[in-house]
Parts: sequence; structure tokens; C-alpha cells
Amino acid sequence: MASSSSSKRKRKYDVVLSFRGIDVRKTFLSHLNLALNQNGLFTYIDNKEMRKGQQIWLELMKVIEESHIAIIIFSKNYASSWWCLEEVAKIMECMKQKDLIVLPVFYKVEPREVRKWRGSYGRALAKHEFEFGKDSYKVKRWKEALTNAGNLSGWHVKDEVEAKLIKEIVNEISMQLDRRPLHVAKHLVGIHPQVIKLNSMLKLESRDDIRMIGLWGPGGIGKTTLSLELYNNNYRQFEGSCFLADVRKASEEPKGLVALQEVLLSEILLGQKLVVSSSHRGINLMQDRLCRKEVLLVLDDVNDKEQLDALVGEPGWFGEGSRIIITTRNKYLLTSHGIDEDHIYEVKPLEYYDALELLNKHAFQRNNKNIIRKDLVNMALHYANGLPLALKVLGCSLCCRREREWESTLHNLAKFPNKIINDALKWSYDGLEDHEKEIFLDIACFFEGQSKEYIMRVLDSWDFDPTIVVQVLVEKSLIIEEREIIRMRNLIQLMAMNIIRQECPNDPGRRTRLWLFDDFRNVLSRHLVRFAGVDIDFSLII
Repeated sequence: MASSSSSKRKRKYDVVLSFRGIDVRKTFLSHLNLALNQNGLFTYIDNKEMRKGQQIWLELMKVIEESHIAIIIFSKNYASSWWCLEEVAKIMECMKQKDLIVLPVFYKVEPREVRKWRGSYGRALAKHEFEFGKDSYKVKRWKEALTNAGNLSGWHVKDEVEAKLIKEIVNEISMQLDRRPLHVAKHLVGIHPQVIKLNSMLKLESRDDIRMIGLWGPGGIGKTTLSLELYNNNYRQFEGSCFLADVRKASEEPKGLVALQEVLLSEILLGQKLVVSSSHRGINLMQDRLCRKEVLLVLDDVNDKEQLDALVGEPGWFGEGSRIIITTRNKYLLTSHGIDEDHIYEVKPLEYYDALELLNKHAFQRNNKNIIRKDLVNMALHYANGLPLALKVLGCSLCCRREREWESTLHNLAKFPNKIINDALKWSYDGLEDHEKEIFLDIACFFEGQSKEYIMRVLDSWDFDPTIVVQVLVEKSLIIEEREIIRMRNLIQLMAMNIIRQECPNDPGRRTRLWLFDDFRNVLSRHLVRFAGVDIDFSLII
């Protein structure tokens, strides 16, 4: 399986054409190349057959590596050229290692002649065996490549109308190019081991079932990046695939779920444009059109059960072998949709050395010659707390800064959280009910690190049963329960405290909660408190 990192390299050509010139150059090939160019596709044709050499050979090998698609036109005399056989061997190698799409055209030869070395292919290989030796590495490599290429799905040209066939080939290429790997973050740190775990959870080798898995964690933890990498690693194994990004936000648009259903159907059905009049109609279309298709579907950032019901309501909507991946901040959405604990993956913060590597990649680029003290770097790591979004944003903001500027930035972040990071985390808070918000803020300001039993006892004294609220906060990744202790990630706690601070930025006395000693003292020192008929000036005793 090619990794998405290999497929993200720069591709120079849309299509490279491999052929034996004397057979097809002035007929089928010229018509196909013209049709590809007229459709805006950038092709490469080797026009140097009469002057083969090492430099030209290296150039062609590089072209194959830099192309999205290779079309091999297997004609009668193709195998008589050892140059062509080297091409097909290189193409099949790139298909395996570099995610190259290979489409064969069997031009007036039978596919079995190619894959079983019969007819003109058998005669040509016999000559090569005589020249290079029957057991030579070259000949064995060529035979293997012909067998593998001959087994691929392609086109068999006999007496068909070539214009119609060429149009079909161009359409297929255009649809294949639409299924390119998706863009992923520039620096992927700590991702590969997680992809391996998730591939194991997906059980891709089993094609007789339909499997749903969930990726769960707070905002900025890397769920989207991880699901993109998982998608890019696997989408070519499926008949159809679709990555629905930011489902939460897209659902809020005017057409909402209907627009998402249209995108899903169009991408999986490779360009078919189906008009969806309502989400109920969309469900019917999905059930009818996708029930026999093996699909890979990713729903990113789901936040509501209605979204799941409209987009992946039942496993039976999709064909056997299908895999559905759902990312969310709310674990309960996954369990309530029938996904069991064994198929829910909690995305954790990066470990120290991975976090350090990611910070370094953003904060210390090649042209950055500033030397920064280790304690400042550790302060930045402590602030980010392994959250990839925070490491990226903080690293970019500190890039090319001097030590004094690092000190100032890190000092100010305690009172003034970075807006990008804070907004990414605050969305989870905004989705809470009012009473859930109050308890969340109480835990952030007063109870973080306390035992669950103690917190429950205090909250219960307010004549309110907090059991379900605490569970909801855990499921929405806002608090963590560790051995009966309630914890909160420091960036989420800072976000909560900033919410209180914004109630009245310049007057702590008008805020709903005080937790810092200095704020408490300043509020009391500025007011006379009347107690039992006596005016007491707290500024004299604090």
C-alpha cells in the first residue's frame, strides 16, 4: 500500500502513455492523445524512440514517477521492445509503491496473451530469453510485470468504433483524477503509528462485513488530520469513496444535509449528478444506489444525531466490505449510533518527543537562526499540552522570534489565550445546555484535580443531581476521569477561565466566579462589607 506521503509529492503529468510506436503512433495513440489534451489533461508521450540512451531512459523513469496515471497500450509488437518491457516493469513498480493508477488498453491483442505470455508476447519473450538468459533477472521481472498488468481491468480494442472507446477512456481518466489524495497537514508527526492501529480496527482484509469506527477527542487534537491520512492510505481499495469535511459547519448552511447527501452520492458514484429534493429523498437514493457498492466514507466533525441518521443511518445502506469512519467530539453520538467501545478510538495528545518535533518544525524553520533557551521551549510545550493545533499555531507565532519575544508571548498567553486555539476548543462549550455550562465552569475554576466523589458531594448539596452532567462533560471531551479524579486539559481550563474573565474584563468583582487570590483580595479591598451592623474595611486586614 502506498503511503499518502508518497502520493503528496508533486505530480508533473496527468497521464503518461506507454506504447510501441510502429503499431499505434499514427492511429489509436494520436487520437487518444488529442482527446486527452482537448479535455485539459497534461500528457507525456516518448517521442525519442530512435535515439534511446541512458539519459533519455532516466528522464522517462522520472516521468513515470511524476504522473498520476499510466496508460499501457498493449499492441501486437509491444513485447518485442525490451525498452517497452522496462517501461511496464517500472509502471507496475510505481503502482505498488507510489500510488500510480494503471489503465491497460489491449489493442487488437487478447488480455490472456499478455498475462500468460502467449501469441506474439510468447514469441517476443522467447527471443529475450535467448538474448538475456531464461533465468535472468530482467526477463523474470518483465514476465511478472506483464502478468500483473494483464490482470488489471482495462479496455479490449477489437473492431469497436475507436472514437467511442476513446471518449470512454477519457471519461474514466477524468473521474480517476477527481479521486486524487486529499491535502493533509504539511508536517505529520506521530500519525503513522495511529494509522496502523486504525487500519487494524478497520480490518480491511475482511470484505464480507460492513464496519463503522469512530475517532473521538477534543477540538484541535488531530482527528481530521488522522482521518485524512487514513482515507488517503485506503481509498483506492474501494469502488467509491467520499470524505465529507466539517459536517457540523456544512449542516448549518442553507441546504444543509441535502447538500451533503448530494456531494456524497456524486463522489461515490463518480460524477453522477443526482438532485436531492429533501433529506428523506436523499436517504432513499443512498439506500438504492449504494447498497451494492463497496465504499469508504469519512464523516468529519459530526455533532448531531440527525447528521448520522441522514448520512450513515444503517450499515445496510452500503455494500459488503464498506468502511465508514466518523470523527466527533462527542463520544455519545458514536455509542448511541450502535458503534461499540472496541470500534471507538480516542485520539490522545502527542507524547513529549512528538510534540517537541512538531513544535520545532513550525517554530524553527531553515532560515531561523535564533537560539532559544530550553526552558522557554518547555514552557511552550507545557502550554500546548500535546495538542497538535496548539503546537502548530504557537510554533508559527514564535517562528523567527527572539528569546525576549518568546518570554512575552508565553507570559501573555496565561491571560489572553490565542484566538484560533481558544475558538477551536470553545465550540464544545457552546454546545452545552445552560446548567451544563455552569457545572463545567465550576469544575474548571474550583474542582479540577479533585476526586469525583468530593465534586459530586458538593454539587449534590445544591439540590441538583450532577451525575449525568459529569458524564456528558466526559463524553464531550471537556473533562477527563482518571482513577476517580476529575482532570481537565490545561488549554480547556484556560478557555473556561477566559469565559469568566470576559464577563467583565476590567472588574473581577462583577464576574460570576473568583478563583485567583489577587483578584479575591482586590475585590474585597475595594469594598466596605457591612457585617452585623459594623462597617469593615477589608483593605486593612488583607
